[in-house]
Amino acid sequence: MRTFIKAVIILAVLGGLGYFGSIKGLAWLAERNKPRFRMASVEQGDLRITVNAAGQLEPTLSVKIGSFVSGPILELLADHNDEVKADQVLARIDPRIYIASVQRDEAALGAREGDVARVQAELQRARNDEKRSAALKAENEDFISQAELDQFRFARMSLEAQLIISDSSVKQAKATLENSKANLAYTEIRSPVDGTVTERKIEQGQTLASQFQAPELFVIAPRMREEMLIRALIDEADIGLIRDSKDSNQPVFFSVDAYPEKVFTGAKVQQIRLSFTTTQNVVTYPVIVSTPNPDLKLLPGMTANLTFQISLLEDILKVPNAALRYFPEKTLVRDEDQKLLELNLAPEPSEDSATSSETPPVDDKVTATIASSKRVVWIQETLGDRASAADGKTTATSGIPASTLTTDPTKILTGKLRAINIEIGNSDYQFTHVVTGDLKPGDELIVGVKPLGAP
Repeated sequence: MRTFIKAVIILAVLGGLGYFGSIKGLAWLAERNKPRFRMASVEQGDLRITVNAAGQLEPTLSVKIGSFVSGPILELLADHNDEVKADQVLARIDPRIYIASVQRDEAALGAREGDVARVQAELQRARNDEKRSAALKAENEDFISQAELDQFRFARMSLEAQLIISDSSVKQAKATLENSKANLAYTEIRSPVDGTVTERKIEQGQTLASQFQAPELFVIAPRMREEMLIRALIDEADIGLIRDSKDSNQPVFFSVDAYPEKVFTGAKVQQIRLSFTTTQNVVTYPVIVSTPNPDLKLLPGMTANLTFQISLLEDILKVPNAALRYFPEKTLVRDEDQKLLELNLAPEPSEDSATSSETPPVDDKVTATIASSKRVVWIQETLGDRASAADGKTTATSGIPASTLTTDPTKILTGKLRAINIEIGNSDYQFTHVVTGDLKPGDELIVGVKPLGAP
């Protein structure tokens, strides 16, 4: 009998231990399997709205200098990267044949001018002969016949015409001489502007042939220290924002791979061009950005990574973008907010829709875009939230241990999620502006669920 009693006591103790152990085990499993959320805080601060793009640096102007005449390069007086002044000689072409042409045309001009002097002398003699014949005729008509008078008159007229021809020949010779002098001057290749030689495409001794097309010798970029341009191609979806940035004179920031640690400032949108490019159904517009270049660090052809500032919102309420993307499971949401999970979230028709009936009307799409500013974020429900939802009913605290009811109900979690309706505005890559909504700085929003076993 005593052994039986001992056995019963032992079994009772083991049963009690097993019972309490199973309760603690179940509690441990429940605690272990309870969802743990990744949180992010609502913040008060500034929000910078930007558009990013890539572009290529280029000078404000590239002056291509060619040759109007042909011949071998006799002297090369400028090299790559040289700073040159307007009218500075950059190269000389062998001028010998052009000097000879000038001398030939000077001789031809002298011959034409001599011919003019000869004709003038003969014309003066003809005029004198005509006057003497007229005087004889006036003294006595029998001294000279009418035919002889006509002969003197027509000789004078012929020489006058000959003088006109000779004068024209002189003008022609002068024009030919000027042409030869111009060709001789073209043998000196001069810079038309102040600037920097960005390209030199010839070598000393090289022969130029410009009969059919002017060969390109140098490329000069003026004002590279004062200003450089960045040509960026902007998607049509962003071009309206870029226009707003230009109209409000917002700054543009950029970096180049040559100086990854430096952000270049002081750039402005100079021009939004109307020409467009379509590549794989994507329409882009060229946007020209002007930037100073006092240290000449920015070189033509560099790739610039641009950030266009559209606006700067100061001291606003903002939420992490991850909180807007989070969509909880229905079992995690309190009953009052589960209807928000049953909204019609049918996907939009693709651009490859077979018929126009599959595409919503334009006005409906605009309305939907405006309505998309109404969003929902999720926080963990507290006893205070549940009491407010139940409007003071005693059922609001059912299922909650009595020992917890003496503490602050706003700090006790029910294990469910509560939705907060907000209206959002502009967004950057990390945060979104909260226009309206029951949020305050420091509120913890749900952005995801941690995997099982995570701390």
